[in-house]
Amino acid sequence: MSILSRISTTLDDRSARLAGIVLMLVSVCMFSFGDTLGKYIVATYSVGQLMFLRACAALALLAPSMWRQRREFRRMERPWLQLVRVVFSTLEIAAFFLATVYLPLADVVTYYLATPIFVTALSAIFLREQVGWRRWSAILVGFAGVLVALRPSTQSISWPAMIALAGSLSFSCSLLTTRLLRATPDIVLASLQFVSGLLFGLLIAAVGWVTPSWSSFGLFFAAGAISVCALLCVNRSLKLAPASLVVPYQYTMILWAVTFGYIVFGDVPSFPMALGAVIIIGAGLYIFLRERKLGRREPDLNPPA
Repeated sequence: MSILSRISTTLDDRSARLAGIVLMLVSVCMFSFGDTLGKYIVATYSVGQLMFLRACAALALLAPSMWRQRREFRRMERPWLQLVRVVFSTLEIAAFFLATVYLPLADVVTYYLATPIFVTALSAIFLREQVGWRRWSAILVGFAGVLVALRPSTQSISWPAMIALAGSLSFSCSLLTTRLLRATPDIVLASLQFVSGLLFGLLIAAVGWVTPSWSSFGLFFAAGAISVCALLCVNRSLKLAPASLVVPYQYTMILWAVTFGYIVFGDVPSFPMALGAVIIIGAGLYIFLRERKLGRREPDLNPPA
């Protein structure tokens, strides 16, 4: 290979990595904006309505891609595991938006930042993956961060906080099953997730149904469109650059959550919540870098769709 060819290849590689980083940052911002919009919507409408109408909008946008790849749905691998995945995925989305009804957005996102810690611990327990003492130590530190954020006592522990934590665990379980379904095309995984959200939302939306105005329909459509666009940005980012390079940028979600939470809802994070977030992020980054050093597949940290 000539020197010019090597330079061109290097520049192309750097451009792809830079594009991957930019797309990841854009996706995190979009996910955070979508979460903020969802929290705003559930102040008036039920979580079931949000999930149902949001999924309708998302599936309408995905319909052309679903049609082009319809054959992939017919030869879908391990249908029962696919079902388990979408159940966990749907539960975590419902838990996320339900928790935002009662908690500041930054608080809910802080619990979700513990996802890579939960994934690593559950991988060792259920998938028999080897986890050394260093990563177990980081897992314990991360759990300590969760406890700091949770502020456990008979006076301060709350059901909304436990719902958010349960959502984080459900999200971790959905990522574990996604690991086992890596051969499934992205469009199938995303579509099944939105179909499940649509069915679950339809099931519970009748309870406390409030007929939306035309402007509210616009908000529901925007929530679905933002979710789809953010998901596409994440997928493209991971194809342009190594996960070890772009995934840590997803921790910027806490910055967006604090910013949007303050601007839109006037929320100010408490000191224990901020300290817990710092501890959780530190432990998560250590686990991520340790996985990279050992040459293993990095723990997933995709934001909730």
